Amino acid sequence: MFDSEKVAQVSEAKAKWQENSLGKVLKKAPERRAEFATDSGISMNTLYTPEDVADLDYARDLGFPGEFPYTRGVQPNMYRGRHWTMRQYAGFGTAEQTNERFRYLLEQGQTGLSCAFDLPTQIGYDSDDPLSQGEIGKVGVAIDTMADMEILFDKIPLDKVSTSMTINAPAAVLLAMYIAVAEKQGVSADKIAGTIQNDILKEYIARGTYIFPPAPSMRLITDIFAYCAEKVPNWNTISISGYHIREAGSSAAQEIAFTLADGIAYVQAAINAGLDVDKFAPRLSFFFNAHLNFFEEIAKFRAARRLWSNIMKERFGAKNPRSLAFRVHTQTAGSTLTAQQPNVNIMRVAFQALMAVLGGTQSLHTNSKDEALALPNEESVLIALRTQQVIGYELGVADVVDPLGGSYYIESLTNQLEGKAKEYIQKIDDLGGAPNAIEYMQREIQASAYRYQKGVESGDNVVIGVNKFQMKEEPPKGLLKVDPALGEAQKAKLKNVKESRDNVAVQEALARVRAAAQGNENMMPVIIEAVKVYASLGEICGVMRDVFGEYRQQIIF
Repeated sequence: MFDSEKVAQVSEAKAKWQENSLGKVLKKAPERRAEFATDSGISMNTLYTPEDVADLDYARDLGFPGEFPYTRGVQPNMYRGRHWTMRQYAGFGTAEQTNERFRYLLEQGQTGLSCAFDLPTQIGYDSDDPLSQGEIGKVGVAIDTMADMEILFDKIPLDKVSTSMTINAPAAVLLAMYIAVAEKQGVSADKIAGTIQNDILKEYIARGTYIFPPAPSMRLITDIFAYCAEKVPNWNTISISGYHIREAGSSAAQEIAFTLADGIAYVQAAINAGLDVDKFAPRLSFFFNAHLNFFEEIAKFRAARRLWSNIMKERFGAKNPRSLAFRVHTQTAGSTLTAQQPNVNIMRVAFQALMAVLGGTQSLHTNSKDEALALPNEESVLIALRTQQVIGYELGVADVVDPLGGSYYIESLTNQLEGKAKEYIQKIDDLGGAPNAIEYMQREIQASAYRYQKGVESGDNVVIGVNKFQMKEEPPKGLLKVDPALGEAQKAKLKNVKESRDNVAVQEALARVRAAAQGNENMMPVIIEAVKVYASLGEICGVMRDVFGEYRQQIIF
């Protein structure tokens, strides 16, 4: 990137500056820390100059936005064309309550929906299951049958709105319900757009809402890939998630590596199932965390784009440019929110959102200030949405593509993060790929989380309001509380559906689900048939549990 003679001149000048200007300052007073490093353990120099990026080749390493290797962004003009999708995550209580929140957010200028499901839904249990007791509607909306999904999207035209659903183990069932509801609205499957998370490997690694063992889970994922490639072409069939890996305590470099390693496993599984890489890869998407180390987070997005494009091109022989593009949804870091001084969370979220935009995200959710205490209320959700709108419309940061590209520090960080991620991916490859390296990744994440927590306890990692600048506070007011009575109401609604539906048709549909699970046919058509006759989520997942079995996690210390 720079003439070697000029780099040598800068290096010589820097040495003089270190000896004279910097040296004099350090003789008078020590710096705040003996060593400065990013969250990934990358040492931070006092100053960055051309010698720190002397090996950077512009055409090979940066290129132009919208072109390989996509370091500078996946669209040629990025946000000058249109802003990222402002997609606030929402869902609580009943379908009626969440529908009301969805419509409120759309009225306030949100441009895409993002749905949270309660824990019973996430692990494939109906609200009337004993295991669901006390959890109905608590951390997301309860969805038992297509009747709930119809209410959830009432008066929301599914051909006009893009919907993201954070659902993994039972993703095929929720997607089937969405397709069926759209059809009832008169919207064909080829006209709907959105994303299902559908990333089971990260559930084993970091989150825990799994149902089936890895092999049948991977089969369901590739069945979705194949079905949507033909029938639902505008649907993102997986959102390969580093977010929860980071929330569990990983570093930025680990977030890149473990997420992309999972992506490699999904692509390989689909190819092994006979799918053409350029038929399904354009609909792969990713989900990243926007954490606290400002410049490292920006560099993380750039490094991930470059690394993924090279993986797809070199490892899998993808030729379609859209197969090479790392498209990413981002959420600000929930794990950084504090119950102490919750208004400070507004600033944390604003800076994290800015990092995601400067890093080139395609979609963004901003957390609300009260999420360390409860599900967000309407006021705090509105502040979170307005945060995105201020960044998009008032700051000017969306008017230039990759404005920090070319920064000596950003380019050096991008290179170093990519290098660390490659080392992790090679280790995972040596272990036989992500499905065989689950325990290895768990150990690495746990070690990273432990190092960070030790830093908080020692005071090296400052958390405002927690270990520095504490203050006496009044108990929080205005928190959203989910009425425990709604659980009984949801169970009564499910009982009514089960009594009023055609139960003969339901049993026949469930028998077809069982036969498909026992065989090799694509599961999606039979699941869609089952939800259309109002077979419940728990009934469909129960049949698959019988056939596939359940995953039992190894305890790692």
